[in-house]
Amino acid sequence: MASYGLTHFFKGGTKDQYDNVRAVVHPDGGKGLPAGQTYHAAGPTRDGFIVVAIWDSKASYEKFRDETLLPGFEKVDDGLPAPPVETTFEIHNEQTA
Repeated sequence: MASYGLTHFFKGGTKDQYDNVRAVVHPDGGKGLPAGQTYHAAGPTRDGFIVVAIWDSKASYEKFRDETLLPGFEKVDDGLPAPPVETTFEIHNEQTA
């Protein structure tokens, strides 16, 4: 299976909103990675907040999205503005240090 990447951009999103969502949708209160996710980075932009994630497969991401992420957004009072602008891609090249 090919690795699968995505970005989620939340216009107007903040670090606090991101932390609120992550605490609900990531294991260990936001400290761990969901099953199938191999990389996660996030940070503020000039007009919002962006999340970058790498998954072991598209199927792993879709399972997380449908069973955890979308229901999780509904549980958070002060979460990121949804839906995000999503960009997805099959990983062509992946290098690590």
